[in-house]
Amino acid sequence: MKVIPAVKELYILDGLTFEPLSKANWSSFLELFGKNGACGNCWCMYFRLNYREFVEGKQDDGNKEKMKEMVWDNQPTGILTFYDGQPIGWCSFAPREQYQKLKKSRVHKPIDDEPVWSITCFFINKHFRRLGVSVAMLKGVIEIARKQGIKIIEAYPTIPTTETIPDTFAWIGLYKSFEKAGFEVVDRTSKSRPMVRYYISR
Repeated sequence: MKVIPAVKELYILDGLTFEPLSKANWSSFLELFGKNGACGNCWCMYFRLNYREFVEGKQDDGNKEKMKEMVWDNQPTGILTFYDGQPIGWCSFAPREQYQKLKKSRVHKPIDDEPVWSITCFFINKHFRRLGVSVAMLKGVIEIARKQGIKIIEAYPTIPTTETIPDTFAWIGLYKSFEKAGFEVVDRTSKSRPMVRYYISR
């Protein structure tokens, strides 16, 4: 089994461990995302770049390098989930202002002036999907946020119109997972993608 370098922030929940992405576990991030960068050379840059930059970045590892630059600059990017030392999941988690797509969103505009951190996407190893990992990941993110003094977590999950949806359409997260983790709806401008929050200070 591959040994994961120790990092300062390590939290354990229900047999899973959660680590903010850093230089120390960058290799685990690469292992999880694989050659396709999770999906179509995205490398979790879709929400962080404008459309032109994102499309251009899908060539020649552009998006991958942009993510690496952020990590090497010690910017918050997201949380890795491990099971028995194996990276099995990713959750994008950073201050809302880091995401260019949210700045231009018509349906997910800020509802107040409170500083929030946003969850914009998930990626889970195909062998660990539909096992409740996303809910455990959300609880792990909450604990990390609590320890870091973050007060509000915000997200924009989907409410499927059918009982089952392809995995490729679930990358923004399912509302029912957030509901199980204790998030509450704070805006319904989009009926299929409500804005939800978790208030840690309450």
